[in-house]
Amino acid sequence: MTLTLYQSLNEVPPRRRCVALGTFDGVHLGHQAVIAAAVEMAHALESVPCAATFHPRPVTLLRPGTPADTLAGVTQRVRLLGEAGVEEVVLLRFTPVIAALSAEEFVDYILVEQLGAVGVVVGEDFRFGHDRAGTVDVLRRLCAERGVEVAAIQLVDSDREKISSSRIRHLVAEGDVVHAGRLLGRRVSVEGAVVHGDHRGREIGFPTANVSLVPGQQIPAEGVYAGWALLSPGEQRFPAAISIGRNPHFGDVADVRVEAHLLDYDGAEIYGAPIRLEFVERLRSQEVYDDLDALIAQIGCDVADVRIVTATKRR
Repeated sequence: MTLTLYQSLNEVPPRRRCVALGTFDGVHLGHQAVIAAAVEMAHALESVPCAATFHPRPVTLLRPGTPADTLAGVTQRVRLLGEAGVEEVVLLRFTPVIAALSAEEFVDYILVEQLGAVGVVVGEDFRFGHDRAGTVDVLRRLCAERGVEVAAIQLVDSDREKISSSRIRHLVAEGDVVHAGRLLGRRVSVEGAVVHGDHRGREIGFPTANVSLVPGQQIPAEGVYAGWALLSPGEQRFPAAISIGRNPHFGDVADVRVEAHLLDYDGAEIYGAPIRLEFVERLRSQEVYDDLDALIAQIGCDVADVRIVTATKRR
């Protein structure tokens, strides 16, 4: 199945659609349940399963100063929505004009006129329209008057814990990639391209791939992590010791860097190549050591720990 992406409402052709509606930051387990329900409803209504995703996150416009970083960049989000089962993804550009629409205007103009919705699926806490006045009950009433079916899905996991992107972002910010990954339904990850660094890792026997991240992605807390590095083409996978921080031992780096030592990689130089880093477990915080030998010894211990973690926690 080929996924079709529409970058704006103006690109969307007339079709009968069942629309999964939301921001879908991270496409976590709750979002995946919304998508699954939309796909099922689309089959029942003989329509196209479609995800309409707000970009940027509405809160960044409604609450100026809110960090714009997301759990998944737009490209990654689109890919994940397609993997979840929709045939189309529409980027709903969240602008002041969209924010000013009343709940009724949003249903009439966005859902019915532009998207051709015959069915709509949202999370149970979905809000829409000017001042977030539109609740799920309002959505049900407005859509019923227009012959559009609505379903609202509980965003909880198997342990009845509420799943929310804000909760997952908090866990990622704390470095708890294990719990965050459980709520996401996959590992926390970041994507970017390999760029040149200071080459200090190579000099001490642990060459690293420095990653220039796709803008707008949230990175885990500073520290050293066990994880996987996926290289294109073919998404070759290598266990990786991933460092996030300012290289405190050397003390001359102002900005947070993301770099990974790929275990057992002996291929060609990968500068400029796309890379995805998946975080399995946080091993330790960033530290300053008495001398370079102590740092090298610690990195050796980190590599040994990465081998154990990636061998025993493959899923």
